[in-house]
Amino acid sequence: MVRIRLRRVGSAHQASYRVIVADKESPRDGRFIEIIGQYNPRTSPGTIIFQEDRVFHWLSVGAQPSESVLKLFKTVQLLDRFERFKKGEELANLLAEADSVYKTRVVDPRTSTSSNKA
Repeated sequence: MVRIRLRRVGSAHQASYRVIVADKESPRDGRFIEIIGQYNPRTSPGTIIFQEDRVFHWLSVGAQPSESVLKLFKTVQLLDRFERFKKGEELANLLAEADSVYKTRVVDPRTSTSSNKA
């Protein structure tokens, strides 16, 4: 079975994640099929970027998102657009709408630290 899941990148205590398509049996940081997005929880709010055309492709051929990726999809309302895609709405319109969603999210580029420094 093919899963859409997170792959950890970054050094210790500075984690960010890539959203990948991989076989369910592959280890977390092992083999993958394709990178379809990224997630950085250290910015405020977290930076979430998807290649939605590729996400729609993988969801339409049966890939199952993990629980954490499903939460990210809901954050950027990707599942709503995917339902409209399945009903026959134009992909170009949905991608234009997605671009506007990503551009309206104001993200502070400074990252938070894991320790509390005074």
